[in-house]
Amino acid sequence: MAPTTTDHPALPALDGLDWTGIGESLDREGYAATGRLLDPAQCAEMIDVFDRDEAFRSTVEMARLSFGEGRYRYFADPLPPLVQTLRERLYPGLAGVANRWAEVLGEEGWPAEHEGLVERCAAAGQHKPTPLVLRYGPTGYNCLHQDVYGDLTFPLQLLIMLNTPDVDFTGGESVFVEQRPRQQSRPMVVRPGLGEGVVFPVRYRPKQGSRGYHRVQMRHGVSAVHSGQRHVLGIIFHNAR
Repeated sequence: MAPTTTDHPALPALDGLDWTGIGESLDREGYAATGRLLDPAQCAEMIDVFDRDEAFRSTVEMARLSFGEGRYRYFADPLPPLVQTLRERLYPGLAGVANRWAEVLGEEGWPAEHEGLVERCAAAGQHKPTPLVLRYGPTGYNCLHQDVYGDLTFPLQLLIMLNTPDVDFTGGESVFVEQRPRQQSRPMVVRPGLGEGVVFPVRYRPKQGSRGYHRVQMRHGVSAVHSGQRHVLGIIFHNAR
């Protein structure tokens, strides 16, 4: 049973997001910082839930699969109210950007509300929730990758930093790499603060060239953590097969 609207926590920061600015940053840089989305208590809540086995449907030990070094866990249904709220309330603004991208790339558009995306995922055989929490200790890192879980892939996702950089951990920067056609790849390093979010493409973004728009592939990962523990909440909007 999914959480009801009365279960949803207060997230006032979501009301003031500048979606025009976020879209412009995604077009220009390939990622967009949102500012603080969660308060310290909400961040601590997400860290604490990491050790509650019943909250998760799957756990991945990254070294075992040569993904990097660390551990991440996918939430089970029903999602925690905080995660469900983030997924539902962030989606419409991101869908506006995604639909603009779909138009210039000649692709099918996306539903205006997250419920519609979940229904499309179900029709494609994708029923498993994909939001997750990641934990890295000293020497932990994440190889460059893309979060594709089936044929239907919503083009944008979000990370929220749950610790304070240079206090709770050192190192552990978020890394994005833009693979430009017939050019060398462009690296980008981002260091969100406690409770701050970063929006970025799952697979690619449109870029205008001399012959119109083309797809620029994006991958993301995490550089090595030098000390302490780094926790991140990942909000992926499409479900997995």
